Amino acid sequence: MKKIIIPGTIPTGELHQYLLGSVAPRPIAFVSTIDEFGRTNLAPYSFFNAFSSNPPILVFSSNRRVEGNTTKDTLHNIMASKECVINVVNYEIVRQMMVCSVDFPNDISEFEEAGLTPTKAQMVKAPLVLESPVNMECKVEQIITLGDQGGAGHLIICHVVCMHINESVLDENDKIDPHKIDLMGRMGRAFYVRASGEAVLTLPQSQHLPIVGYQNLPEHIRLSQILTANMIGYLSGMKHWYTKEEVLNELNEMQDWKKAMNSQDRMTEIHVLAAKIFNQGHVELSAKILASV
Repeated sequence: MKKIIIPGTIPTGELHQYLLGSVAPRPIAFVSTIDEFGRTNLAPYSFFNAFSSNPPILVFSSNRRVEGNTTKDTLHNIMASKECVINVVNYEIVRQMMVCSVDFPNDISEFEEAGLTPTKAQMVKAPLVLESPVNMECKVEQIITLGDQGGAGHLIICHVVCMHINESVLDENDKIDPHKIDLMGRMGRAFYVRASGEAVLTLPQSQHLPIVGYQNLPEHIRLSQILTANMIGYLSGMKHWYTKEEVLNELNEMQDWKKAMNSQDRMTEIHVLAAKIFNQGHVELSAKILASV
């Protein structure tokens, strides 16, 4: 049974948390700006993502406060300067980032309150956060106002004009290593997620046809009560499905397979074995076991 929520029938603050708990995890834009008096501001926003590579476009939303229906210093500064820096948040600075979410007066520097270091940018006036592993200098192309009530967003469309990437987060192929950059993501309420270690999964999938497809899998796989949806999904995305002739020579050397094939409930035992092998990371062998019956 599912809970039904119709926007407008519950308080905005409650709807906000249902949205944040559902659309998660979200990356965090740690946005630094400067006002017309040269005062810096630093604030986190999790209504944020990348939307284009050519041109390189990032978008984040600075929402109106639910209580008081006021706007934030970041929006004011960007309206005046049409510039910002979007810094990423890794585990090392997540608590300092949270300090910057406090609603300080505009004459108070979040950099100083959080113990972070402002650093001169190359192409914009707003400073970089030295401690952030990646900084993206942006020219603001457009601000789209979504409403005038508390909770309404202002979509800030940012054109990246310069990136700074700490070489310590790059792998041997000069690509960003998710374990080295150790990014943080935002969930609902006070929940966050750390995107490194066992939380990071490698899920290769061909983007080009042909693939096997769900409907082309044998019926015993599609109707299995043992294989999980993720297992069946992986099999559906394979480039090729094996015939019995292709797999028997290899499997004849496998004692566990022979035992399963000779058992009284052969299909169940084959599925149990295939699931076990799949969970050990031997997915191709798992597919061959399933193709053998």
